[in-house]
Amino acid sequence: MTKLKKEKKIFVLDTSVIIYEHNSILNFDEHDVGIPITVLEELDNFKKGNDTKNFEAREFIRLIDKLAKDRMLQEWNPINGKGKGNFKVLMDMHSAVDANKVFNEVKADHRILNAALQLQKDEKGKRVILVSKDVNLRLKAKSLGLQAEDYTTGKVQNISSLYTGRTVVEDIDANLINLLYEKGYCQPQELLGKLNPLKNHYYILKSGKKSALAYYNPFNGMLEHVEKRSVYGVKPRNAEQTFAIHAALKPDIKLVSIQGVAGTGKTLLALAAALEQKREYKQIYLARPIVPLSNKDIGYLPGDIKSKVNPYMEPLWDNLKFIQNQYSETDKEYSKITEMVGQEKLVITPLAYIRGRSLSNICFIVDEAQNLTPHEVKTIITRAGENTKIIFTGDIYQIDTPYLDSQSNGLSTLIDRLQDHELYAHITLEKGERSELANLANELL
Repeated sequence: MTKLKKEKKIFVLDTSVIIYEHNSILNFDEHDVGIPITVLEELDNFKKGNDTKNFEAREFIRLIDKLAKDRMLQEWNPINGKGKGNFKVLMDMHSAVDANKVFNEVKADHRILNAALQLQKDEKGKRVILVSKDVNLRLKAKSLGLQAEDYTTGKVQNISSLYTGRTVVEDIDANLINLLYEKGYCQPQELLGKLNPLKNHYYILKSGKKSALAYYNPFNGMLEHVEKRSVYGVKPRNAEQTFAIHAALKPDIKLVSIQGVAGTGKTLLALAAALEQKREYKQIYLARPIVPLSNKDIGYLPGDIKSKVNPYMEPLWDNLKFIQNQYSETDKEYSKITEMVGQEKLVITPLAYIRGRSLSNICFIVDEAQNLTPHEVKTIITRAGENTKIIFTGDIYQIDTPYLDSQSNGLSTLIDRLQDHELYAHITLEKGERSELANLANELL
């Protein structure tokens, strides 16, 4: 029996794919890859700067230079690696269908479409597919009869079944729950039976009206009782919040992620837990990525740099003020927070300001982590030095950047890939605790 020959395709890459992952050209198996000359022009504009997109642009330019060696780029050249296809730069030509005229505007996206359309005409024996993280560009391509798709390498495939960090176990023997309360720990098989526990996983154990909260400790192999604990005046209001506080306080867990919709208390719990451990760390950093309106740089905003970034940092200050207001102005805890801010023991800052630093003896909270790429999350974690704890918080369904979604953002990738690791714990907060009005909006609007 003869084997069917696999259809060979040509993938045309948009700029958005390259600034998402610079080595994307290596991920198309045996198929060929076309890079419109317009993409190289756009990357030239991106190459200067300290943002991740600038890093990705520079790395891609270096990669192409390495792959090209001394060959000309307007011809098909081999992509290094066994079983890989070829690549070339597509010149800026007008196809029979001119996207600039169709959409009544001359712009870079339309020149990329024209290059792909011309390639489709020239390479009649192969299927040409435009690959873009920009959903609008994909729609434009399809309206011109050009196949288009998202760059899916590394995407979390089943986002609806993403790891939550906790399991509810029903019909537990009440005597065993009593034993867990008495001893504080138990063999996992006694309570879970054949259920194989994941490292740093949390459990809600139920026996009728009686229940207990537990955690699997991978270092001693025991299921340990989790007690509800207040941190710096903040009391957990549900089981998931109790688990989040436990993970944030556990010294053996160096990396924590807390996911949940608005009002579930993600950032508040992380900050309160960090303050509770202030003696354990040299500094507490609370940072978030700046995602400017309409994707414009903050340089468009008036004022000095402090005035530019303050609006983006205000939600973090709100959480700090909420914790401080759990105490009266005469309490030492109240004045301690003011003192920590003044002495920069507690720093609230844009994430870009700590780029490139080595983070030692620091509790580092990264808010709105869903607006980071997987590469950015990896970069942050690789900066961790001795005695550093990193807590990522965010809502994977509330994406503010144009080329990320619930499946491709850094927080989802982190949760999907690091589950069941002894240094990592995750918990998804499901119940909104901000107010009844906030819950109403989350549930019905």
